[in-house]
Amino acid sequence: MSNYILQKIVPEIETKTKEYRINVVEIIGHTDGQANGQITSNLDVNLENVVSGNIPIGNLRAGSNADLGLMRALSVAKILRDIQNKQGRLKGLSFRAYSAAQLILPNGQFAAIARQDDVTRRRIEIRFTRLGEVQEVR
Repeated sequence: MSNYILQKIVPEIETKTKEYRINVVEIIGHTDGQANGQITSNLDVNLENVVSGNIPIGNLRAGSNADLGLMRALSVAKILRDIQNKQGRLKGLSFRAYSAAQLILPNGQFAAIARQDDVTRRRIEIRFTRLGEVQEVR
């Protein structure tokens, strides 16, 4: 996966972020509707430590498809941050990880209930955002 991201995804991100003056890359993890079993999640306890790099992503346990989607997005975000830090590419970009779990089909429509294994729904979506100055509303 890392080679694919480096060779295919990073050049696209570089092109689009320069073209549209983007400063935030959003990574959304998707899953199929297959139940994730009886595993107890540990994301509430360990998520911040994973994001800060204190523990590896592999130490997280997904208790739901929402957890699994977020873990998928975090894995890609980590690879992109590593490329940014070690290779000096993707300068000035922030990366945000989100989960859509099993709710959104590849065509963008809401998914009906479907609990079967479906690899076409397990994916990452990358979106670009240009944030301006934050203004306080009183």
